[in-house]
Amino acid sequence: MTDRTAYVPPKVWTWDAENGGPFAKINRPIAGATHDKVLPAGQHPLQLHSLATPNGVKVTILLEELLALGKTGAEYDAYLINIGDGDQFGSGFVEINPNSKIPALLDRSTTPHTRVFESGAILLYLAEKFDAFVPKAGAPGRGECLSWLFWQMASTPYLGGGFGHFYAYAPEKLEYPINRFAMEVKRQLDVLDRNLATRKFVAGDAYTIADMAIFPWYGGLVRGELYGAAEFLDVKSYANVARWAEAIQARPAVKRGQRVNRAWGPEEERVAERHAASDFK
Repeated sequence: MTDRTAYVPPKVWTWDAENGGPFAKINRPIAGATHDKVLPAGQHPLQLHSLATPNGVKVTILLEELLALGKTGAEYDAYLINIGDGDQFGSGFVEINPNSKIPALLDRSTTPHTRVFESGAILLYLAEKFDAFVPKAGAPGRGECLSWLFWQMASTPYLGGGFGHFYAYAPEKLEYPINRFAMEVKRQLDVLDRNLATRKFVAGDAYTIADMAIFPWYGGLVRGELYGAAEFLDVKSYANVARWAEAIQARPAVKRGQRVNRAWGPEEERVAERHAASDFK
């Protein structure tokens, strides 16, 4: 540990808008819109507004998998929400997600239209709507699938907002939070690794929304795609997670889903907006 002066919290916290690293300008302690902006709309009933972060990719993977099954009603328009530019604080986006986080879905096939926000909620909504990738109520395996789906939703903040922030994005490297969250992330990887030692997929023999939820985060981590932390976390030691991640990465629908709303990387890997299968070239 260093000899730095210990931080003494004030009696009442106040917002320092300049303190927060590279994401300081998009984090704030209040909700609501900062500007008026109408969301674009396409021809399909399903309208997705997102970005190809792990949380966004979960949903586009599911949509592409549904289309691969022949579920034509899952055709969708996907529009880019650039969180670095503050698009998530536009009035139109806040109308469909008051939490101002991607992804957000508007289903115009219902009357009135149905908004769905939070990636796990969107996965469950679409899987049940199209009767795919989740066991039906009362069916064997449903509880296991939902347990792992919600395991991801509860666990990943320690990986992203905890470990990822302090290891890769914080203004300075601090030993205590990095060690604290590295320990927790490695525990989570061990949970997954032990589970996958006897299973093909997370919830059993069937590929489900639980896999689609967990893969972009923990699959990405063991494949060396998150935070430049593969060596630090010794991800190669989680052989069962690595085997599972490579199997999912090989799926064509997963590869397509990873490209939708992608605004970085090689041009040939980007599909900033998606309106039809022909957008993948």
